[in-house]
Amino acid sequence: MDINEVTEKVKKFLVEEFEIEEDKIKPDANLKSDLGIDSLDFVDIVVVVEDIFGFKLQAEELRNIQTFSEFCNYIHSKTK
Repeated sequence: MDINEVTEKVKKFLVEEFEIEEDKIKPDANLKSDLGIDSLDFVDIVVVVEDIFGFKLQAEELRNIQTFSEFCNYIHSKTK
């Protein structure tokens, strides 16, 4: 799966599952301040990512991820 496919899948579930407006989802969008993802949302995101991509997110690895593009790159690195 290439980075574009990962990005589209992540964008799709953020819009559908978390009701984030698609036009807010930009590469440099901050997950918390721009997209409004809070700690409870991250718990749900772990489940969604596991279902879609087939691996478990590690909470400690997410601490350093700030932006949408960093999140997509992290997922992409785990799907190789």
